[in-house]
Amino acid sequence: MKNWVAKLSSHVGARRPAVLVSVASAKGSVPRRPGTRMIVTAEGIDGTIGGGHLEHKAIAIARDLLAARGPLALHRIPLAASLGQCCGGVAQLLFEPMHGDAKWLETLTALRAEATTCALVVPVHGESARHLIVTADDVQGTLGAADHDAAATTLARRLLTGEGTSGIVTLAGASTVEVFIDLLRPPDFSVVLFGAGHVGRAVVRTFADIDCRVTWVDARDDAFPPSIPDNVEVVITDTPEAEVAASPPGAYFLVMTHSHPLDEALCDCILRRGDFAYFGLIGSASKRRQFEKRLEARGLSKDRLATMTCPIGIEGITGKEPEVIAIAVAAEVLRVRSRGREALDRHAATDTTKDRRCA
Repeated sequence: MKNWVAKLSSHVGARRPAVLVSVASAKGSVPRRPGTRMIVTAEGIDGTIGGGHLEHKAIAIARDLLAARGPLALHRIPLAASLGQCCGGVAQLLFEPMHGDAKWLETLTALRAEATTCALVVPVHGESARHLIVTADDVQGTLGAADHDAAATTLARRLLTGEGTSGIVTLAGASTVEVFIDLLRPPDFSVVLFGAGHVGRAVVRTFADIDCRVTWVDARDDAFPPSIPDNVEVVITDTPEAEVAASPPGAYFLVMTHSHPLDEALCDCILRRGDFAYFGLIGSASKRRQFEKRLEARGLSKDRLATMTCPIGIEGITGKEPEVIAIAVAAEVLRVRSRGREALDRHAATDTTKDRRCA
């Protein structure tokens, strides 16, 4: 789900009973990993935990809890034996009914607005859910006992530094308690899109349900549609080049304005910055050649020019319709992102191996 905190907060604010369903642990082949969430109300569903019979069963359990105004519950669901699915794994789902105000949601909303990473800890048994929220330098909430808070904070801080994974753990103390501990990161996927034409609009619609932040830039205030997705920030400016400088490192730039001179100026700014994860320029191979010649004359090297993707869009998808182009572009951006994350995971695994050898 793109932003389950905001979705759940909207239900709570409207006094609409809802159940937060979380994949708390996963063993073997399961549709989604721990930390995946879905919200179930009497009228609808937000998000998915993987679909199929698992999700159908989860929705039924959640609605039974809503009808009975029941407490939170943890259900262990084998995907093969009980559901007739061929995955063969086992998922544990945590069901948290929301019947009233939730201070912890306000805290998470504030942390997300500040782009702060945190760890969320919640007991998986009990009449009411207690939440502990841990950041690098702060702890808010309680699990109900000081020794459990201390043990959970230690584990949470390890998770924040990259040790361990989200899941169910047992905390020792005067008594033992099982908790679900999960790392919540703000979206680190930033798309900066220049141009609010037909293709730009289609690209925004394509990214609307993806957990990313889109900065959508154009000088024409009448170019934007009346309805803007909640993960999109519209910037109307006569100096779009300034938005290049304001973008975070590792951004994904897409240039598709109504003006070739403006496209060229943006290319110059983006290429000189150089710390992007992806830079795509809409246009043909001949447009690329013309731009390369002009930009090289301005002092940009061939190596730097080679980091520009033009034409854009994953190979094998044909069609000139804006929606088709948008799908091809989004697929290319997501492929670049996936490869980058895989490389980081391999690097982290290598570092972990080295640390173990040194130890």
